[in-house]
Amino acid sequence: MSLLSWKLHGDGKSVSAGEVVSTDERLTWPRTIGVGLQHIAAMFGATFLVPIITGFPPTTTLFFSGIGTMLFLIITKNRVPSYLGSSFAFLAPIAAAMGADKNFGAALGGVVVTGVILALVGLVVKAAGTNWITVMLPPVVTGTIVMLIGLNLSGAAKNNFAAGPEVAVVTLASIGVIAAVSKGFMSRISIFLGIAIGYIFAAVRGDVNFDGVKAAKWFALPDFTTPTFSGSAIVLFLPVVLVLIAENVGHVKAVATMTGKDLDDVMGDALFADGVATTVAGFGGGSGTTTYAENIGVMAATRVYSTAAYWIAGLGAILLGLVPKFGAILSATPVGALGGAGTALFGMIGILGARIWIDSKVNFADPINLLVSASALVIGISDMSWSVGKYTFSGIINATLVAVLGTLILNALRKSRG
Repeated sequence: MSLLSWKLHGDGKSVSAGEVVSTDERLTWPRTIGVGLQHIAAMFGATFLVPIITGFPPTTTLFFSGIGTMLFLIITKNRVPSYLGSSFAFLAPIAAAMGADKNFGAALGGVVVTGVILALVGLVVKAAGTNWITVMLPPVVTGTIVMLIGLNLSGAAKNNFAAGPEVAVVTLASIGVIAAVSKGFMSRISIFLGIAIGYIFAAVRGDVNFDGVKAAKWFALPDFTTPTFSGSAIVLFLPVVLVLIAENVGHVKAVATMTGKDLDDVMGDALFADGVATTVAGFGGGSGTTTYAENIGVMAATRVYSTAAYWIAGLGAILLGLVPKFGAILSATPVGALGGAGTALFGMIGILGARIWIDSKVNFADPINLLVSASALVIGISDMSWSVGKYTFSGIINATLVAVLGTLILNALRKSRG
């Protein structure tokens, strides 16, 4: 079967009760395009947040998000229906790498190296399987790292909130109200809708500068930027690799459960594909990517697992990336709206770490689990750093080392005790 050919499911117009549209099937093209647009809407609320928070060009990020999704589908041979959007795991290291002087190139260098390492991990998984990942990254470790990534950004949320408190309060309150009164898809994009309300509120008050929007072209290639490579910046991104490994492995397992197909043999391809997509994005000026859980929700609701819909979504993202006017509107998002959204979003990322603990039934009566996670959280949140020459190991790096190495070494010691 050709990579770009799919069998028509039934009459192509409906999905009968108890049936699903498999990865190698599709509905009629108008219906497939409709599902693809739903995937764009599902990914957009999260994907566009990363560039406006980090200062990356939004259209460039969307462009490479679409490119990355297509590369993922090609490398996995259309077996894993997934959208590759901007990963929140990159927020903290990008902010640290850019610093006060906004060193965009250094941050991109970190993204590139992260992608290369993840691609190499994918090759190792293809050769040796995933058991070593389970040993190195048990739930107590992955939960701790994810929680750290969220809570480590609380300072950024505070600063943005303080820069526009009225808009921030309106944004945060809107997110809460939407989450409380809406259901399904609307609830899942509550942060995006809250920012939109905060944006409109700020615009009515005259607090939004639209000069960039007026000057932007309607159609043009996105802004491409080449990376620079600094060892001191690159080390900041190392914890991200562990998060991307956990996210991709979890995503493939979730898709396997939904589709009823054994995808263990494609796990290495998925990791390699995300690594390639992240590397390509970094070389062009986009943020790093990851497989998106948001789009699993669309598949669950529609029972359409067709990869054809993801090709449509990838193409749609590329086309949005060719509209600078659209990117300028996103870039004009008021700081207060980012502060309100960040307060909710960064906290939610932290809570996702706790959810990993809960879902995996991590035993905190075990003194090793308790000591390692507790110590890592304090080290990361308080940003306990140390320097060796020009290299500074930030709190989140040290916390990651404590979580990974501490769990391995202490469990090995206990096992040797007998």
